[in-house]
Amino acid sequence: MISIAPIAPPLLIGEKRVVLRNITWDGYQQLLKILGDNRAATLIFDRGTLEITVPLEEHEFSARLIELLIRILVVELGLKIKTMGSTTLDRSDLNRGAEPDNAYYIQNQPLVAGRTVDLATDPAPDLVVEVDITHTDIDKPALYASMGVSEFWRYNGREWRIYQLENSEYLEVSVSPTFPILPKEKLYEFLAAAQLDEVEAEVNFRNWVREMIKSN
Repeated sequence: MISIAPIAPPLLIGEKRVVLRNITWDGYQQLLKILGDNRAATLIFDRGTLEITVPLEEHEFSARLIELLIRILVVELGLKIKTMGSTTLDRSDLNRGAEPDNAYYIQNQPLVAGRTVDLATDPAPDLVVEVDITHTDIDKPALYASMGVSEFWRYNGREWRIYQLENSEYLEVSVSPTFPILPKEKLYEFLAAAQLDEVEAEVNFRNWVREMIKSN
Protein backbone atom coordinates (compact mmCIF):
# COMPACT_ATOMS: atom_id res chain seq x y z
CA MET A 1 0.00 0.00 0.00
CA ILE A 2 1.29 3.42 -0.94
CA SER A 3 0.89 6.05 1.73
CA ILE A 4 0.23 9.58 0.57
CA ALA A 5 1.36 12.41 2.78
CA PRO A 6 -1.29 15.04 3.48
CA ILE A 7 -0.98 18.16 1.41
CA ALA A 8 -0.08 21.17 3.52
CA PRO A 9 -2.31 24.21 3.13
CA PRO A 10 -0.82 26.90 0.90
CA LEU A 11 1.39 29.43 2.65
CA LEU A 12 -0.36 32.78 2.81
CA ILE A 13 1.71 35.77 1.75
CA GLY A 14 0.20 38.94 3.05
CA GLU A 15 3.09 41.36 3.33
CA LYS A 16 6.60 42.17 2.14
CA ARG A 17 8.85 43.27 4.99
CA VAL A 18 12.25 44.91 5.32
CA VAL A 19 13.91 45.04 8.75
CA LEU A 20 16.62 47.55 9.67
CA ARG A 21 18.50 47.35 12.96
CA ASN A 22 20.45 49.76 15.14
CA ILE A 23 18.34 52.70 13.98
CA THR A 24 18.17 55.73 16.24
CA TRP A 25 14.96 57.57 17.09
CA ASP A 26 16.15 60.55 15.05
CA GLY A 27 16.92 58.26 12.12
CA TYR A 28 13.42 56.81 12.32
CA GLN A 29 11.88 60.29 12.39
CA GLN A 30 13.97 61.40 9.41
CA LEU A 31 12.86 58.37 7.43
CA LEU A 32 9.22 59.15 8.20
CA LYS A 33 9.72 62.65 6.81
CA ILE A 34 11.55 61.42 3.70
CA LEU A 35 8.90 58.85 2.85
CA GLY A 36 6.02 61.22 3.58
CA ASP A 37 2.39 60.28 4.07
CA ASN A 38 1.52 59.21 0.53
CA ARG A 39 3.03 55.74 0.58
CA ALA A 40 1.86 52.16 0.62
CA ALA A 41 4.39 51.04 3.23
CA THR A 42 3.87 51.27 6.99
CA LEU A 43 6.64 51.66 9.56
CA ILE A 44 6.95 50.29 13.05
CA PHE A 45 9.86 51.12 15.34
CA ASP A 46 10.82 49.31 18.51
CA ARG A 47 13.91 50.51 20.36
CA GLY A 48 16.31 50.40 17.43
CA THR A 49 14.54 47.90 15.19
CA LEU A 50 12.67 49.40 12.25
CA GLU A 51 10.33 47.26 10.18
CA ILE A 52 8.96 48.55 6.87
CA THR A 53 5.91 46.64 5.63
CA VAL A 54 4.26 46.70 2.23
CA PRO A 55 0.80 45.10 2.49
CA LEU A 56 -0.36 42.75 -0.26
CA GLU A 57 -3.88 41.70 -1.26
CA GLU A 58 -4.49 39.12 1.47
CA HIS A 59 -3.41 41.61 4.12
CA GLU A 60 -5.49 44.48 2.78
CA PHE A 61 -8.61 42.35 2.37
CA SER A 62 -8.47 41.16 5.98
CA ALA A 63 -7.63 44.59 7.40
CA ARG A 64 -10.37 46.43 5.50
CA LEU A 65 -13.04 43.81 6.22
CA ILE A 66 -12.19 43.75 9.94
CA GLU A 67 -12.49 47.54 9.83
CA LEU A 68 -15.95 47.18 8.30
CA LEU A 69 -16.95 44.63 10.95
CA ILE A 70 -15.91 47.03 13.71
CA ARG A 71 -17.83 49.90 12.10
CA ILE A 72 -21.00 47.80 11.89
CA LEU A 73 -20.72 46.79 15.55
CA VAL A 74 -20.15 50.37 16.69
CA VAL A 75 -23.10 51.73 14.71
CA GLU A 76 -25.54 48.99 15.65
CA LEU A 77 -24.56 49.03 19.34
CA GLY A 78 -24.95 52.82 19.50
CA LEU A 79 -21.32 53.47 20.45
CA LYS A 80 -19.05 56.39 19.55
CA ILE A 81 -15.86 56.09 17.50
CA LYS A 82 -12.88 58.10 16.29
CA THR A 83 -11.02 56.23 13.56
CA MET A 84 -7.24 56.67 13.51
CA GLY A 85 -6.50 54.20 10.71
CA SER A 86 -2.73 53.88 10.29
CA THR A 87 -1.94 57.22 11.92
CA THR A 88 1.60 57.18 13.29
CA LEU A 89 1.59 56.53 17.03
CA ASP A 90 4.92 57.89 18.20
CA ARG A 91 6.21 57.72 21.78
CA SER A 92 9.70 59.14 21.98
CA ASP A 93 9.73 58.47 25.73
CA LEU A 94 9.33 54.76 24.99
CA ASN A 95 11.61 54.81 21.93
CA ARG A 96 8.73 53.19 20.04
CA GLY A 97 6.43 54.15 17.20
CA ALA A 98 3.86 52.35 15.08
CA GLU A 99 1.48 52.67 12.16
CA PRO A 100 -1.11 49.96 12.90
CA ASP A 101 -3.55 48.63 10.33
CA ASN A 102 -6.48 50.05 12.30
CA ALA A 103 -6.70 52.07 15.51
CA TYR A 104 -9.78 53.46 17.24
CA TYR A 105 -10.97 55.54 20.14
CA ILE A 106 -14.28 54.09 21.34
CA GLN A 107 -14.55 54.31 25.13
CA ASN A 108 -12.35 57.44 25.12
CA GLN A 109 -13.85 58.96 21.98
CA PRO A 110 -15.31 61.95 23.91
CA LEU A 111 -11.79 62.88 25.09
CA VAL A 112 -10.43 63.26 21.54
CA ALA A 113 -13.49 64.11 19.45
CA GLY A 114 -13.14 66.99 17.01
CA ARG A 115 -9.39 67.52 17.27
CA THR A 116 -5.98 66.06 16.45
CA VAL A 117 -4.72 63.50 18.94
CA ASP A 118 -1.52 64.27 20.87
CA LEU A 119 -0.17 61.16 22.57
CA ALA A 120 1.94 63.32 24.85
CA THR A 121 -1.25 64.29 26.67
CA ASP A 122 -4.02 62.08 25.29
CA PRO A 123 -4.62 58.41 26.10
CA ALA A 124 -3.62 55.74 23.61
CA PRO A 125 -6.30 54.38 21.26
CA ASP A 126 -8.72 51.98 22.94
CA LEU A 127 -8.42 49.33 20.23
CA VAL A 128 -5.62 48.52 17.79
CA VAL A 129 -5.85 45.90 15.05
CA GLU A 130 -2.86 44.35 13.30
CA VAL A 131 -2.93 41.86 10.42
CA ASP A 132 0.34 39.92 10.36
CA ILE A 133 0.14 37.10 7.86
CA THR A 134 3.89 36.80 7.32
CA HIS A 135 6.50 36.81 10.08
CA THR A 136 7.27 40.06 11.87
CA ASP A 137 10.37 40.69 13.98
CA ILE A 138 8.56 43.19 16.20
CA ASP A 139 6.96 42.07 19.46
CA LYS A 140 3.75 43.96 18.78
CA PRO A 141 1.86 42.92 21.93
CA ALA A 142 4.71 44.26 24.06
CA LEU A 143 4.86 47.43 21.99
CA TYR A 144 1.17 48.29 22.21
CA ALA A 145 0.98 47.25 25.86
CA SER A 146 3.79 49.72 26.64
CA MET A 147 1.74 52.45 24.93
CA GLY A 148 -1.29 51.65 27.07
CA VAL A 149 -3.60 50.37 24.31
CA SER A 150 -6.46 48.73 26.22
CA GLU A 151 -7.33 46.10 23.63
CA PHE A 152 -5.24 44.60 20.84
CA TRP A 153 -6.47 42.34 18.03
CA ARG A 154 -4.09 40.28 15.92
CA TYR A 155 -5.10 38.28 12.86
CA ASN A 156 -2.68 36.06 10.91
CA GLY A 157 -4.97 35.03 8.07
CA ARG A 158 -6.28 32.01 9.97
CA GLU A 159 -6.52 32.86 13.67
CA TRP A 160 -7.82 35.92 15.50
CA ARG A 161 -6.23 36.61 18.89
CA ILE A 162 -7.62 39.13 21.36
CA TYR A 163 -5.49 40.75 24.07
CA GLN A 164 -6.70 42.80 27.03
CA LEU A 165 -4.40 45.11 28.97
CA GLU A 166 -4.08 44.27 32.65
CA ASN A 167 -1.36 45.61 34.94
CA SER A 168 0.59 46.97 31.94
CA GLU A 169 0.67 43.56 30.25
CA TYR A 170 -1.60 41.78 27.81
CA LEU A 171 -3.64 38.76 28.70
CA GLU A 172 -5.12 36.77 25.86
CA VAL A 173 -8.90 36.54 26.24
CA SER A 174 -11.56 34.63 24.34
CA VAL A 175 -14.02 37.50 23.92
CA SER A 176 -13.48 41.15 23.01
CA PRO A 177 -14.01 43.43 26.03
CA THR A 178 -15.29 46.13 23.68
CA PHE A 179 -17.64 43.82 21.75
CA PRO A 180 -18.62 40.93 24.06
CA ILE A 181 -21.51 40.21 21.69
CA LEU A 182 -19.05 38.92 19.06
CA PRO A 183 -17.85 35.29 19.16
CA LYS A 184 -14.63 34.51 17.30
CA GLU A 185 -16.47 32.17 14.96
CA LYS A 186 -18.55 35.06 13.65
CA LEU A 187 -15.48 36.98 12.50
CA TYR A 188 -14.20 33.91 10.66
CA GLU A 189 -17.62 33.39 9.10
CA PHE A 190 -17.82 37.03 8.05
CA LEU A 191 -14.39 37.00 6.38
CA ALA A 192 -15.13 33.74 4.58
CA ALA A 193 -18.47 35.04 3.31
CA ALA A 194 -16.87 38.31 2.19
CA GLN A 195 -14.45 36.37 0.00
CA LEU A 196 -17.44 35.47 -2.16
CA ASP A 197 -19.66 38.54 -1.79
CA GLU A 198 -18.74 41.47 0.44
CA VAL A 199 -22.13 43.16 0.16
CA GLU A 200 -24.07 40.06 1.14
CA ALA A 201 -21.63 39.39 3.98
CA GLU A 202 -22.14 42.92 5.31
CA VAL A 203 -25.94 42.71 5.12
CA ASN A 204 -26.04 39.32 6.82
CA PHE A 205 -23.65 40.35 9.57
CA ARG A 206 -25.54 43.57 10.27
CA ASN A 207 -28.79 41.60 10.51
CA TRP A 208 -27.15 39.12 12.88
CA VAL A 209 -25.97 41.95 15.16
CA ARG A 210 -29.47 43.40 15.24
CA GLU A 211 -30.96 40.03 16.15
CA MET A 212 -28.40 39.57 18.92
CA ILE A 213 -29.24 43.01 20.34
CA LYS A 214 -32.97 42.17 20.30
CA SER A 215 -32.42 38.83 22.03
CA ASN A 216 -30.37 40.44 24.78
